[in-house]
Amino acid sequence: MPETLCESELFGYCAGAFTDAKKDKPGRFAIAQNGTIFLDEIGDIPMAIQTRLLRVLQDKAYEPLGATGPQATNARVIAATNRNIDTLVEQGIFREDLFFRLNVIRLRLPPLCERKEDIPLLVHHFINHFNVLENQQIAGVTREAMAALMLYDWPGNVRELENAMEHAMVLCAEDMIGLEHLPDHLTQPLQHRQARDLSGLTLRESEKRIVEQALERNQWRKMATARELGIDKNTLRRKILRLEIQLPAAGRRSDH
Repeated sequence: MPETLCESELFGYCAGAFTDAKKDKPGRFAIAQNGTIFLDEIGDIPMAIQTRLLRVLQDKAYEPLGATGPQATNARVIAATNRNIDTLVEQGIFREDLFFRLNVIRLRLPPLCERKEDIPLLVHHFINHFNVLENQQIAGVTREAMAALMLYDWPGNVRELENAMEHAMVLCAEDMIGLEHLPDHLTQPLQHRQARDLSGLTLRESEKRIVEQALERNQWRKMATARELGIDKNTLRRKILRLEIQLPAAGRRSDH
């Protein structure tokens, strides 16, 4: 948004504040009174708006454009960004004092490649969602299709998975989504072959096979294996324990 439009959207304006302001218009903070306002992509807001937002968080008050005095707000503020906010502060792009005001409770959502165990749950959710939305009766995905979904790295995170499931459900005329219904980039020759090798295995067995093969390729070095799988080293350790993977003596000693 242009800076002036962003300001009026957040804080509103009074009649006569500018030429086309025929009547008062409440901003998002006014609408969020007694509730919550979610500020997405907070790392991209202009510096002038950061200054205004700092006052809202500090004084629990804001001034609509053209107003003669502040208006109180009790809206709870939740902010999100896909950028590294610490780097933006170091570069002077994001105000440090605003960052400290926002950084009361900080949650980091790992990318989907670091939490692939969530993929079956998300697939189930999206199938139910699109079944209702499109009046379909898809029951689930085949083991081969699930294996392909588990092998993919998902650079577009959950939104890419959602788009892939919508694509599959448009093409699927049966009860189960198969490999042939998934987008082409999910079924590249290597991935297709790996998924076919995992055919007939349960999801747990498929995941165990994937982790074991990655460990073997990296000489049982956990750090290198975690990097290849796109997961945290601690996540890999939990998978090894949960899947009951037997490590050779060298593998049990090596974390690198």
